[in-house]
Amino acid sequence: MIKAVRGTRDLLPPDTALWNFVEAAARDVFRAYNFQEIRTPIFEETQLFSRSVGEETDIVSKEMFTWEDRGRAQSDKGQSLTLRPENTAGVVRAYVEHKLWERGLNKLYYIGPQFRRERPQKGRYRQFYQIGAEVIGPPTAGSESPARDAEIIELLATFLDRLGIAGWNLELNSVGCPNDRASFNEALRKALRPVVSKMCADCQRRAVTNPLRVFDCKVPEDQPIIAKLPRISQFLDEPCRKHFRELQGILNSVGVPFAINDRLVRGLDYYTRTAFEFTHGALGAQNAVLGGGRYDGLSESLGGPSAPGIGFAIGEDRLVMSLKESAEPVLRRPDVYIAPLGPGMNREAARLARELRRHDLVVELGDESFRLKKSFETATRVGAKFTLIVGENEVKADSFAVKNLETGEQVSVRRQELVARIQSDR
Repeated sequence: MIKAVRGTRDLLPPDTALWNFVEAAARDVFRAYNFQEIRTPIFEETQLFSRSVGEETDIVSKEMFTWEDRGRAQSDKGQSLTLRPENTAGVVRAYVEHKLWERGLNKLYYIGPQFRRERPQKGRYRQFYQIGAEVIGPPTAGSESPARDAEIIELLATFLDRLGIAGWNLELNSVGCPNDRASFNEALRKALRPVVSKMCADCQRRAVTNPLRVFDCKVPEDQPIIAKLPRISQFLDEPCRKHFRELQGILNSVGVPFAINDRLVRGLDYYTRTAFEFTHGALGAQNAVLGGGRYDGLSESLGGPSAPGIGFAIGEDRLVMSLKESAEPVLRRPDVYIAPLGPGMNREAARLARELRRHDLVVELGDESFRLKKSFETATRVGAKFTLIVGENEVKADSFAVKNLETGEQVSVRRQELVARIQSDR
């Protein structure tokens, strides 16, 4: 038997109803904040990610699905392509390619699969799904303003509340500008030299290639060492400090609670200034539901003009997992099960089902070969509220037996009154 590849899985009913609920809620919230949808290819040129995400990040160095797309002849050297491991780089590539700065401030969102070759664990898969958004545009459109940061964070708080997820926590930090990070990295290297030999192999490598990534470490034995390292907040210049203070002030004014975590860094090289994560206790140790931050120089690194931006990505797999533990699954079961009884009744049942569905009723159809007992058993199994019996006598009288499967009450209802009767007891 062929099974799904390790690290992937099938999304099946009734769970898909919950996924649809989450995505519909996301689209409603994005609409309220005037975001518009963008859809980019699921694979891009490899250099897009190596230039934007960073050569020394775990994503680029260890986790990408990359292949050479050869030309028509076997000898032709093709371009290197990669399944997208994240979507911000693709959105900014589209921003540059299509000169979206001519539209002023762009507020864009996406929903779709991403791909990383990492060890599968709770809530993490090699094909996973993200809901994300980006606010990007020329500085003259206000894209640098901390108000943009606050709006996108407040949008996320609204979204989580809309889903009924209680108990989320927002952690906030500023990772400064490139000059701040240069000073901070030098201080980190100096602090790490005498202790790095006691840390895990990944941290020993990161200490050389990109010291900031040390803060991504989850190894428990390394945490006491990390706790004593310098903090980025000690190295922020005054413009970055002011930007961070103004962001906090706006969040306080709109009632979005947060905690400062000056150990919080984002795992990608393009982040500047604001960094944030929403966490939820239902996910255990790996409790991040979503994260994001500002990336003011990303457009320039991809050959575009100055276009400050901020965005986020929600791990939809982990969000749905969190929602399943804190809210009832959202599944609309059939309003009515139509039970055709006897030869020729499939045709009459189909006509009746079409009439009811036109009024937004969810209808499940039986088959004329079923005995009445089997029809009732099937109706109960699919979770229908009513069973509607369609037999020769009912068709002649144009009046049908309707049984409430919760109360056991059965009444005869004329055809023109069926919709109102079923809708009134939904």
